[in-house]
Amino acid sequence: MSLADTVLAVNNDLPIRTDKPIHSGKVRSVYWLTEADSRRLIREKGYPVAEDAPLAVMVISDRISAFDCIWRGEGGLQGVPGKGAALNAIANHWFRLFRESGLADSHILDIPHPLVWIVQKARPVMVEAIARQYITGSMWRAYSKGERQFCGIQLPDGLGKDQKLPELLITPSTKGILRGIPGVPEADDVNVTRADLENHFEAFNFRSREDIDLYEKLLKEGFDLISGELAGLDQIFVDTKFEFGYVTDASGEEKLIYMDEVGTPDSSRIWDGEAYRRGEVVEKSKEGFRQALLNHFPDPDILLNKDRMDERAALARDNELPASMLMDLSETYIAIAEKILGHKLAISDNPKAELIDVLGQEYDLIV
Repeated sequence: MSLADTVLAVNNDLPIRTDKPIHSGKVRSVYWLTEADSRRLIREKGYPVAEDAPLAVMVISDRISAFDCIWRGEGGLQGVPGKGAALNAIANHWFRLFRESGLADSHILDIPHPLVWIVQKARPVMVEAIARQYITGSMWRAYSKGERQFCGIQLPDGLGKDQKLPELLITPSTKGILRGIPGVPEADDVNVTRADLENHFEAFNFRSREDIDLYEKLLKEGFDLISGELAGLDQIFVDTKFEFGYVTDASGEEKLIYMDEVGTPDSSRIWDGEAYRRGEVVEKSKEGFRQALLNHFPDPDILLNKDRMDERAALARDNELPASMLMDLSETYIAIAEKILGHKLAISDNPKAELIDVLGQEYDLIV
């Protein structure tokens, strides 16, 4: 098989039995199971949820999204080999440590295949929960232009690029377009303050004002756990995005959980510790690919300026990147995954056929 065949680029065309539309995001596709299949799997597999809980099969692809666009490479390379397996494995690792450390559960009930999760339906909190330990990226760009307030937090003068912040900052933004909230623009991914969350907690899908304290606690504790584990590997956990939601457990209790993914090189910046100590930033995350894109195209403003989205979309649609750019990213993903996991990552030669086989043979979900 060719290298391109090892990539799962399209993940919304699988013959998984469902009676609802398939939700396909930038990276993951969600197949909501029929009520009969959900009840059957809960009974057969012993999942710790209510007997009528809706379940879904979530399939991660190897597509690569950056600057809100999907990119492809030469030679028919429609994604990054090993990317999906690496991201899932890292997220699974942190979710397990969170649970074992008594922080909170996740939405994952089962892992049939390295690219597949079986999840419980969650009611998402409409907040991108972002924590920052260093000043870099968009925060540094704004700071260098004189901004000192971020999400209602005042930063001191005199900070330098890539410097460690005086304390861990929580700088939330909207998840999706939220309408009718005073002072919050009706746009995706806009910064909000803690006061915004408190004053309009229902609009952000929080159950109560008190749960804002809980989300911040889980964000900080999760960040600190990952940061400590990575420090033991001489890696720096720079910043990250978590997502939260509510599920109902087998006893009928609604609880706040971690969802989506956590601590991956897609949702976080990770730097090499040794390089940082000598004054160099070496990215162990997707941020390195973003920087490569900025250097690859002659007008990087297209990628940074949200007013030029049409040009940006055309750039991604009309250009095949050098295969080496995607393979460098593949190496980054696989290397950081293996460092975190402490063992080799299994990469499938034919992921689509493999996952169809296991979902059919072991879960009876293929039509």
